Amino acid sequence: MIRNKIRIILLFTLLFSAGIYAQRVTSMRINEVLVINEDNFVDDYGKRNSWIELFNSSAGTVNIGGCFLTNDPNNPRKYPIPKGDVLTKIPPGQHVLFWADGNASRGTFHLNFEIDPTKENYIALYDADGKTLVDEITIPAGQRPDVSYGRKVDGQEEWAILTKVTPSTNNLTLDSNEKIENFQKNDAMGLGMTITAMLVVFLGLILLYVVFKFVGKSAIRMSNRRAQKAGVVNIPAKGHTEEGAIFAAIATALYEVTEDVHDMENTVLTIHKVTRRYSPWSSKIYNMREFSKK
Repeated sequence: MIRNKIRIILLFTLLFSAGIYAQRVTSMRINEVLVINEDNFVDDYGKRNSWIELFNSSAGTVNIGGCFLTNDPNNPRKYPIPKGDVLTKIPPGQHVLFWADGNASRGTFHLNFEIDPTKENYIALYDADGKTLVDEITIPAGQRPDVSYGRKVDGQEEWAILTKVTPSTNNLTLDSNEKIENFQKNDAMGLGMTITAMLVVFLGLILLYVVFKFVGKSAIRMSNRRAQKAGVVNIPAKGHTEEGAIFAAIATALYEVTEDVHDMENTVLTIHKVTRRYSPWSSKIYNMREFSKK
């Protein structure tokens, strides 16, 4: 009984996994085709050939290994995509490129058929059972060299001639900015942009001035409060400021005092007036010396 339940659970698990796999594979889309490649993307052998781009439009990774690509509606299993290649696992919103060079021996992404530029070309992707059609497209004849045929927006229905070829990347590319174009149209001389830039600069300078002034006054007030609490400095009343000359005189006096205190005495020469009681013309006294008394 228990074994039967386990078998039933395993069977449902396999069926559920297969259903998810099938659902994911059906989200793959043929996204872009280049028929004539004269001066465009080259393959891993440095060759220029036609290519087919697939796009994963689902929110999960899709493994296309075991699926089929064909250019013949009567032979849906014409090219079996090899299994076991990690590169066949396509992340969500990503692309994969297949080369239609008729040389499948070159690798997983080289097809065993080519695209004929002289006529319409049918391209189809089939699921791993070889019967379920995932996506198909008929490329009109008369394609121009290095101009692809693809969806305007990746994975969506509308197809168009794409003058900008986008292998392995998004078909829709934004080369312009609507806001910038409108600004250029309405202000061709750039006068408005210049005035706007100058206003921004001046407003920024004014804002900085206000901020620094406010910060400076706040710092002074805080310093005065601390000084009043400490009782160290007699702070003048509000609105009363001393002249700069007074502070300069005080600073000079303090400097002189401190310099005088720290003078080096051995470098100071002091001259004093000496009163002599003898005639300066009689200097013999300075040449006499006292003999010792015996």
